[in-house]
Amino acid sequence: MASSMKSLFSDHSRYVESFRRFLNNSTEHQCMQQFMDEKLPGIIARIGDTKSEIKILSIGGGAGEIDLHILSKVQAQYPGVSINTEVVEPSTEQISKYKELVAKTSNLENIKFTWHKETSSEYQNRMMEKKELQKWDFIHMIQMLYYVKDIPGTLKFFHSLLATGAKILITLVSGTSGWDKLWKKYGSHLPRDDLCQCVTSSDLMQMLDKLGIKYECYDLLSTMDISDCFIDGNENGDLLWDFLTETWNFSTTAPPDLKAEIMKDLQEPEFSVKKEGKVLFNNSLSFIVAEA
Repeated sequence: MASSMKSLFSDHSRYVESFRRFLNNSTEHQCMQQFMDEKLPGIIARIGDTKSEIKILSIGGGAGEIDLHILSKVQAQYPGVSINTEVVEPSTEQISKYKELVAKTSNLENIKFTWHKETSSEYQNRMMEKKELQKWDFIHMIQMLYYVKDIPGTLKFFHSLLATGAKILITLVSGTSGWDKLWKKYGSHLPRDDLCQCVTSSDLMQMLDKLGIKYECYDLLSTMDISDCFIDGNENGDLLWDFLTETWNFSTTAPPDLKAEIMKDLQEPEFSVKKEGKVLFNNSLSFIVAEA
């Protein structure tokens, strides 16, 4: 690995921008919304039975777009019931965006929001210091387990917080996605740090099996348009390269042979499909639902 290559997480502003480009160029949020529309109502069908208040915990709530979509489904399932939702999110910027979104969204009168600026590990440590752990009716962890050092320990802890009849929803990239193949083949050639792990639904299901936690897994196709990555000097493409490889300024710091090899692979059927002149990277997602 060339010494000039460094982790994308070393530059927070560039990471945030590359992540924004990823969302703009992928069907990530549309895929999540499709799952919430089609599957979530059945999943939450019993979590609020006989309860005057439904307690929801969001781990890594980000800017809130998906959180509010989830909450709208809970409201529809339990009209008029109070909802107490707490959000654990380490980014001040994301919390600010979340609060702005709540402020301009209607029909949230029966929902109480509390935000905690901390990582899931910090939340776990804080809760463990208390004598009684808060129980939750629904916990969701969307695209955040990559940033946890002890994933099995995290799964075991949050599963222990489920109330009777409660469920936990975990979302991350599928073991059949292009990410899985990219990480396995090139992970050792790219700069790594402690901030991100290459984990897919296949890894997660093995962990849940070892923990004896029952679950169901749903896979949905999602793609990312990486066509700009093959246009030399394209700003959008360069930022997408950064996100794909988790490398700061990958286009200019990566050894030419490594970049050429990855560029060739990303156009192969095992990573992407070519459609209407576009190269669409396989960004398929898994939605894993575990019960108390």
